[in-house]
Amino acid sequence: MTKTTCLAMLAVALIATPAITRAQDATNTPAAQTPAPKKHGSLLHGKVAAVDATAMTFTVGNSTAVVSSATKITKNGQPAVFADITVGETVVCTYKKDDAGKLNAATVRIGGKKSATPPTAPQ
Repeated sequence: MTKTTCLAMLAVALIATPAITRAQDATNTPAAQTPAPKKHGSLLHGKVAAVDATAMTFTVGNSTAVVSSATKITKNGQPAVFADITVGETVVCTYKKDDAGKLNAATVRIGGKKSATPPTAPQ
C-alpha cells in the first residue's frame, strides 16, 4: 500500500509540473493595463459678458476663461483670433481647470449652433 501511495503521489507531481511551469511562463502574464482615457475638458457656453484683452480672458455668466497661444479658436468653422471674441457673442468653450481654479480654454467656438434649416423671412 505504501508503494501504491508513493506511485500515486509521483504521478500527481508529474501531471501538475507542466501546469505550474505554464503559470510561471511570461507569455501568460496579463497584458499591461492601458491607461485610463484622458478626460475631456469641461464645457462653458453662453453669451460673452466681458472681454479683457490685456489679461486674454473672457467671461460667460460667472465664469472667466483664460485664452493662451495653445487655445484653438474658430468662428464659422474657420480659424479665428482672440479679438474675434466680443461682448454679446455666443461662445462654446472647452477648458481644463488648474489647481488654482483658473479655467484654461482649450478650444473656443465663436457663434451659435448652426441650424439644420435656414431661417425663413417673416411674412
